[in-house]
Amino acid sequence: MYCIIFDDLVPMQEEFDEHAEKAKTLPESTTNENKLILYGLYKQATVGAVNTSRPGMFNMRDRAKWDAWKAVEGKSKEEAMGDYITKVKQLLEEAGAST
Repeated sequence: MYCIIFDDLVPMQEEFDEHAEKAKTLPESTTNENKLILYGLYKQATVGAVNTSRPGMFNMRDRAKWDAWKAVEGKSKEEAMGDYITKVKQLLEEAGAST
């Protein structure tokens, strides 16, 4: 059973890595909200549950990133990868439709 899960994860990991690269090509017009969603899903997929304390209120940028990561806490690595891939595809389609 472990091998089946591992075998299923390898293609997903490759697709995730591919979409992580594609995410770097998203237009500047991508909203901060969408960037934060991607950030949270990426961290959940690559690191797992939040493992740092919440930044102070004067560090608004890092605090928003931490909050985005905390919002997806509890998702498995596979769920986070799948959601990340879906979101990148959606944003790329929207960017293509708006050009």
